[in-house]
Amino acid sequence: MKPKLVAVAVALSAGVIASTGCSSDADVVSKNLSKESDQFKIDRRVVFFNGITDKYLLSIEGKCSIKDENNQLEVTCKTGDDEYKKHFLGLSDNVSYFVEQLESAEVSRYHYKVIFKPETILPDVDRP
Repeated sequence: MKPKLVAVAVALSAGVIASTGCSSDADVVSKNLSKESDQFKIDRRVVFFNGITDKYLLSIEGKCSIKDENNQLEVTCKTGDDEYKKHFLGLSDNVSYFVEQLESAEVSRYHYKVIFKPETILPDVDRP
C-alpha cells in the first residue's frame, strides 16, 4: 500500500473516532438511519400539505431519499433494481412536508456506518 494512501486512511479513521467520541447514542442512530435511507434501504412516506387549508397535496411512498434545498424538496426513490425516480416540490410559506419512516430499522448505536463507493470517485465514462 502506498504511504500516501495509508496516511489518508489513518486520517479518516481518526476523524471518525474523534467525531464519535462526542456524539450521543441518539445522534449516532439518527445519522445511521439517514445513511440507510440514502442507500434506499428504508421505506418512507413523504407527505406535502398546505398549512393554511390543511389539505394534502401529494404523497410519495417507497424507498426514498430526501434532500431539502431551502425552497425545494428533492425526493429520489428507488423503483426497481437499477431504476429511480426523482421528484421536486417547491416549498413556500403555506406548503410544507413531513417524512414518516414506515417500519423500524436496525442500525447500530455504537458505530458510524461509512459507505465508500469508488465509482463516485472514478466515474464510469459513457462512450458513443
